[in-house]
Amino acid sequence: MATSVKNNSLPPSLISNLNQVLLSRQQHTIDHQSTNSSSLPSHSRNVDEPDYSKPLLLITNCEGIDSPGLIFLVQALLSDARFTLHVCAPQSDKSVAGHSLTVRETVAVCSVEMSGATAFEVSGTPADCVSLALSGALFSWSKPVLVISGINRGSSCGRNMFYSGAVAAAREALICGVPSLCLSFDWKKDVSSESDLQNAANLCLPLISAAVRDIERGKFPESCLLNIEIPSSPLANKGFKLTRQSLWRSPLSWKAVSATRHPAACQYLSNQQSLGIKLAQLSRDASAAGAARRLNSHRKNVEIESVGIAGKFNGQQTVKKYFRLEQLLEKETGKADDNLDFKAVEDGYVAVTPLSLSSTDQSKIETEVSSWISAALGREQ
Repeated sequence: MATSVKNNSLPPSLISNLNQVLLSRQQHTIDHQSTNSSSLPSHSRNVDEPDYSKPLLLITNCEGIDSPGLIFLVQALLSDARFTLHVCAPQSDKSVAGHSLTVRETVAVCSVEMSGATAFEVSGTPADCVSLALSGALFSWSKPVLVISGINRGSSCGRNMFYSGAVAAAREALICGVPSLCLSFDWKKDVSSESDLQNAANLCLPLISAAVRDIERGKFPESCLLNIEIPSSPLANKGFKLTRQSLWRSPLSWKAVSATRHPAACQYLSNQQSLGIKLAQLSRDASAAGAARRLNSHRKNVEIESVGIAGKFNGQQTVKKYFRLEQLLEKETGKADDNLDFKAVEDGYVAVTPLSLSSTDQSKIETEVSSWISAALGREQ
């Protein structure tokens, strides 16, 4: 619609000039809006289009996006200059999250500055990160060539893999039809250092490069993920060794603690969610707690520090106790099969354990992976 100035008592020449100025400004605004809209991403994509001239890798982990293992891995891959990297990792430590997904709650995603890579931190679990990244809702890709979970400090050997958020991230990729690797480092408390993680990242580069090359050639094992455990002395490793999953797990120790030592409040406030979400949740919890107190005001609350309870309580008493779970770092002793994952790592090998979604073809998978490792690393060397 044309813009005009009503003629009150102004000279016709002035009115004509004003009309020209208004029309000129209106056209400039339209052109400016058109330029801006063309530079913005479409509704179907949320980040810049990746460089498809290089193989695209998705990096995640379980310890959080700021963990040194992930940073060193990204740096090593960027220095190799053969890959385009996207990072989608938890904003905080989710090491023992297992394969849990966040449902009935909103997951917050925030961009993170990471030189050479497109990176996002996610308020959910490692499995959330991979599921979201591969869904197309966050990135514009169809799918990456390879998903790498790591490098994570601590063992993912044996039955630890069932608790491991790192393995779960790689497994989620496999479920979504994308080849994946899980990289874990056998971190020794008071012995290992961050330089060991850097050496571990460089150690894994030949295997990652071989995996990407053979995925593109259709020669990489498709029915499993590779759970890779790096020994505590990466530079002194004895080579890569195909291993089987053992039955070992880190011993668990539940300890009763007093109410004053209950860590929930501190952990709650240290959560890196937005302050508004925290306050809303605190208000909701406080309201629920108040309603419960009014409903059960006739009951007596008893806090107990120890595990043992003497005698029996009647039905009018509510017992509240606090416990903390600690994961011990003890390894199995005695003779063990040299081809088991934890034993190979203890002996100084990089353990490569194929993990499939079904155990029916395990022997066939192990043979296939063994042949691939021998051929792939032979070519790299």
